[in-house]
Amino acid sequence: MGFDLSTLRRWSVVPLRLIVGYGFIAHGYAKVANGPDHFVASLQGLGVPAPQLMAWATIGFELVGGLAVLLGAYIPLISLPLTVILLVAVVTVHLPYGFSSIKLRGVTAAGPQFGPPGYEADLLYIAALATLVLGGSGPLALDAQVARLRRVERVANR
Repeated sequence: MGFDLSTLRRWSVVPLRLIVGYGFIAHGYAKVANGPDHFVASLQGLGVPAPQLMAWATIGFELVGGLAVLLGAYIPLISLPLTVILLVAVVTVHLPYGFSSIKLRGVTAAGPQFGPPGYEADLLYIAALATLVLGGSGPLALDAQVARLRRVERVANR
């Protein structure tokens, strides 16, 4: 009886799904906790059309989409608006700061001082979503449970 690596491989996307889902939820929650009007003002300052609508759409997709990713539900569907949100963030906010998400500007008595983040983290999120779409959500994904129930139902109805 040998060790079967393929059993572990199917679980490899679960940590990815959990951290990406949590990350979207955390960003959506931060926008709500800081006051959605601050996010609306940011979008308005960036020249985003219909900033009120876009702010709430972004918050909603981050919260609901993050939960969907966390649960492994509707990944191919929810990845599209989440990727659009990330690409808009790259173009409107992070692109001028380059690739790196960590920019040490200096060290003071208060500790390290960092500059604005580049688009690295956005690309990592996009790559993670693509991995989940192309490779599947892994075990314990809601989509897999629903598919399993549908198969059982089809067999029972024959």
